Amino acid sequence: MSWFILVIAGLMEVVWAVGLKYSHGFSRLLPSAITVVAMAISVALLAWAMKSLPVGTAYAVWTGIGAVGASVTGILLMGDSASPLRIASLAMIVVGLIGLKLATP
Repeated sequence: MSWFILVIAGLMEVVWAVGLKYSHGFSRLLPSAITVVAMAISVALLAWAMKSLPVGTAYAVWTGIGAVGASVTGILLMGDSASPLRIASLAMIVVGLIGLKLATP
């Protein structure tokens, strides 16, 4: 259950990271509100997952999901570069996240 909660926390991190872009420096009300709510949910779920997961593993997976998710969202929705090196780098992060999952009892 902790891993499921951690994945949801990471996905909420993607929401707030993308929300920051749309909030235009917190000058737009709705995107700003969504961003702040997503931040709070993300951190609360991370804290909940850390009750039973090692702090280093949980934090690395949380930030990894956020980084990969925000990058993929940028590529798919915002026209960010999808160069082979960038895709390979994101794949290495995913491999690292899988390794952390496999190494955690």
